[in-house]
Amino acid sequence: MTLPLVTVLMGGPDGEREVSLASGQAVVAALEHAGLSVHSLPIDTIDVPALKQIPGDVFFPVIHGPWGEGGPLQEVLEADGRPYVGSGPDAARRCMHKHHTKELATSLGIPTPDWQWCTSADSPITVGAPAVVKPAADGSSLGLHLCDSEAEILEAVHALLPIHDEVLIERRVDGRELTVGIVLDTALPIIEIQPCHGVYDYEAKYDRNDTAYIVHPPLESSLIEALQETSIRLCRQAGVRDLGRVDFLVDQTGPWLLEINTMPGFTDHSLLPKAAATAGQPMPALCKALVESAMMRTAPPQTNTAASSD
Repeated sequence: MTLPLVTVLMGGPDGEREVSLASGQAVVAALEHAGLSVHSLPIDTIDVPALKQIPGDVFFPVIHGPWGEGGPLQEVLEADGRPYVGSGPDAARRCMHKHHTKELATSLGIPTPDWQWCTSADSPITVGAPAVVKPAADGSSLGLHLCDSEAEILEAVHALLPIHDEVLIERRVDGRELTVGIVLDTALPIIEIQPCHGVYDYEAKYDRNDTAYIVHPPLESSLIEALQETSIRLCRQAGVRDLGRVDFLVDQTGPWLLEINTMPGFTDHSLLPKAAATAGQPMPALCKALVESAMMRTAPPQTNTAASSD
């Protein structure tokens, strides 16, 4: 039996390129360890004619950021026609854009911190301090500003808008940061993130080694169940497929949704592989299962070839 050729796309044009390259190499190693045939392809951007020249039976696009995770790459993959791991264009766009994710959560009755979607530096500020100001559609906490006054909020908005076009101003919640990984519609063990210096920014995620990741943190069983059920429900409604990660802050009043990630990282700092390994699914098995799930979406329908009798 000929093994499928898995082409792992990595890199991308956005601020998370280096993270994506590290994630992609980790996925390549895992798939090779699982016995699959793998082609590694770092890219910037790619269009449909160029993609059609790339060998592969199935794509594993381990690209983070607005282009690779927010819909444009998924549109190219759809037009190519071969199966690929991860969400389709609509879900990718919805989840990359934090405003739209929070709108969906609100419609489902899932609490999320008050927010303001801002596209102009002249917009009146409706979310008071303390607040978090961040790009509306980016990842890895890039461009994150913690603001303790309206003046700092305005300063952050003015700094971000020329770069990102859309900014989210969000009421700051001081609480425990928890994340729930989803693989094939199943919730993984919860991980608590404990940054050494109080904020889980890009440097804490990837450049330093002083962040603590607590798998199975001490939580009430009712909260664990609520977080996992909420994450599955939200991902289903958003159209997320194969894998995702849902991030929360939890204070004395309960959990608050932050965002959904449709292509979580696969680096040695990344949370979804840690949770999957704890659940008995190490990286090779995890990545192989994701590839198999993608390939099932284009599997030809089975026909009944049994002989019938009169």
